[in-house]
Amino acid sequence: MTDSSVSPSASKRSRPEDMEMDEEVSVKKPTFPPISKEKLKSGNNEMRKVPIPPHRYTPLKESWMKLYTPIVEQLKLQIRFNVKTRNVELKSSPETTDIGSIQKAADFVRAFTLGFDIDDCLALVRLDDLFLETFEIADVKTLKGDHLARAIGRIAGKGGRTKFTIENVTKTRIVLADSKIHILGSFQNMRIARTAICNLILGSPPAKVYGKMRTVASRMSERF
Repeated sequence: MTDSSVSPSASKRSRPEDMEMDEEVSVKKPTFPPISKEKLKSGNNEMRKVPIPPHRYTPLKESWMKLYTPIVEQLKLQIRFNVKTRNVELKSSPETTDIGSIQKAADFVRAFTLGFDIDDCLALVRLDDLFLETFEIADVKTLKGDHLARAIGRIAGKGGRTKFTIENVTKTRIVLADSKIHILGSFQNMRIARTAICNLILGSPPAKVYGKMRTVASRMSERF
């Protein structure tokens, strides 16, 4: 009787351990070989459409070759302007080597449509750590009428002096389009420029904003 009573309990205790051991032995990490470029490109061709606002039609005509050349020659993509839909259409080709090229080209064209200079937009094609950011004055503070006009004036400054100062200190590019603000630059630099612009919108005097901005920018340059 004692043997029969002991053996089931002993077997019950040993079962989980045996199962764990079996699992450890049976489970193996999967190994996948690296995917070749040919397999990555074997899918459907990627395509992006960038809408062009009416006030950028003329600049687009004048700067078309400056847009066309880096997209076709450097990024190895296909580009055309669809007259019916008023979109710049980008498409990958068999010669495209980098997967991220089409996103770079879309950001490049979008930056041009937002009003940035074509030479500044080219940096998006050549460098990897540049980004675009857009926000409105209403996102920071709700202003109407003359208060909104004064806020835009504080950001621009006399003859654009304040905007140029922020651009030079933070190494960014800024476009003021009515109540919308577009910033082009690296992540850290955009954050410094955005903070300075937000302080100006909230009513801080430019001299105080300059001081804070230069202090933060010098700390960032020392850090890197």
